[in-house]
Amino acid sequence: MYAGAIIIQQVLGWPLYLSVCLLLFLTAIYTVVGGLRAVIYTDALQTVVMLFGAIVLTIIAFIEIGGMENLHLRYMTAIPNTTQIWGNTTCGVPGEESFHIFRSAQDPSLPWPGVIFGIHILSGWFFCTNQVIVQRTLSAKNVTHAKAGSIMAAYFKILPMYLMIFPGMISRALYTDEVACADPSTCEAICGVPAGCSNIAYPKLVLELMPTGLKGLMMAAMLAALMSSLTSIFNSASTVFTIDIWLMIRKKASEAELMIVGRVCTVGLVFVSVLWLPLIEAYGSGELFVYIQSIASFFAPPFFAAFLLAVFWTRANEKGAFWGLMSGLFIGFTRLILDFIFSPPACAELDERPNIIKNFHYLHFACFLFGTTLFFTIVVSLLTEPIPLQKLNGMTWWTKHLRYSITDDSKEEKLHEDVKCSPAVPNNCGEKENSEMVESKSENREDTSSTEKESILSLLFLFVCGVSSKRLNSDEPEVSYEDLQKEDTDGVSLYEDPKWVRVMNINVVILIGVGVFFYGFYG
Repeated sequence: MYAGAIIIQQVLGWPLYLSVCLLLFLTAIYTVVGGLRAVIYTDALQTVVMLFGAIVLTIIAFIEIGGMENLHLRYMTAIPNTTQIWGNTTCGVPGEESFHIFRSAQDPSLPWPGVIFGIHILSGWFFCTNQVIVQRTLSAKNVTHAKAGSIMAAYFKILPMYLMIFPGMISRALYTDEVACADPSTCEAICGVPAGCSNIAYPKLVLELMPTGLKGLMMAAMLAALMSSLTSIFNSASTVFTIDIWLMIRKKASEAELMIVGRVCTVGLVFVSVLWLPLIEAYGSGELFVYIQSIASFFAPPFFAAFLLAVFWTRANEKGAFWGLMSGLFIGFTRLILDFIFSPPACAELDERPNIIKNFHYLHFACFLFGTTLFFTIVVSLLTEPIPLQKLNGMTWWTKHLRYSITDDSKEEKLHEDVKCSPAVPNNCGEKENSEMVESKSENREDTSSTEKESILSLLFLFVCGVSSKRLNSDEPEVSYEDLQKEDTDGVSLYEDPKWVRVMNINVVILIGVGVFFYGFYG
């Protein structure tokens, strides 16, 4: 929301909260009318539009700056006027390691141990366990398509270095006084944030350099992408709350009730998000990307640690994962509170924060938190009973191809009965069952005709909640927590065409080689 508000601020000059309200209103419409399928299709279209626009912008920006060599020269000499007036300060002066990835272990922005280990922990959490990514992966037709989508995303992940980072540096070099402002009062006048205006670098470049038509298309695509991401986050979070928490409280909840609870949960999340905006503005660095990475460092490592152990260690169990997560989240939440209490000082001010905050970089803290969660999860798992192997069918790396049959005569008999007489196989039903099906169809027609008489207000309410009147009035069996826990996964096929497996493996090797090359080249 904050990123979208920045774009609206730069384009229309509106205040932050008015921009947020507009973004939320548009997102609410998008959420109600669309769904996961709409989000996926629009994301795919926006990817094409944004890639095209970003490539055009990068070309224009490099022409404007005069190439890579000129960028290096102009960036290193891009010092705002306020810094030159003060004279004896380094505020706003680019560091000597600005064009290097591997820096000193004490570097305040990107220490090399954090770059090698910390960032990979955060990346693993985001791309392997984040519900927004997992939701898209699980929507694939089969395992091969899921792998192909992941590999394609990995190829695209190379592009931000050229389509985002270098253009951002060009923006600082071209608009030094605005993007690189160091004086708090000047920064607040320019972008409303005393800590700095780095967040406006990319929108500023779009507004200043892009042709009029492409400028509008690019801004629309950026906003649409942010809105779809926002929708995905709200949908995913409400799904987790509805399935994992509400169904435990209300075990007999109907599908219509779950839909309404999900919508109410989304509204609650929106409310909390708006209340959180001042904390983002008050965060010391003034850089949205640094804020996102630091918050992720405080909460993401426990999830990735539990995920890794669950996939690659069959001895891990629920109690171990629970207490590992609780310990990790407690430590991370403590660090978050300390970070807000002892915020970084403004440039040229003395840093009087405790050493545990001042000298413990958030990427290093991510490594510490990851190791702590692993330790607690392993210890508690070893001290408690293991999960029976037959319950790990297809759930870990070592048991993904195992299939244990659990025989239950009563269940099997009931299953055969369902198959013998079902709407999908009407010929197998007796006369009595067929007559019951005909009666139920006629009742459904009567229900349909009665819904037409419902008031417009009630229909609007149901539409906003994502529930149709037919579903609300139907006698379909209710979804229960026990039913979801007993879902059968034996029918899930992990078979892949060997030819496409080889294609995927070749692409993975190429990607690893490209990644190692870039680490060395820009190190």
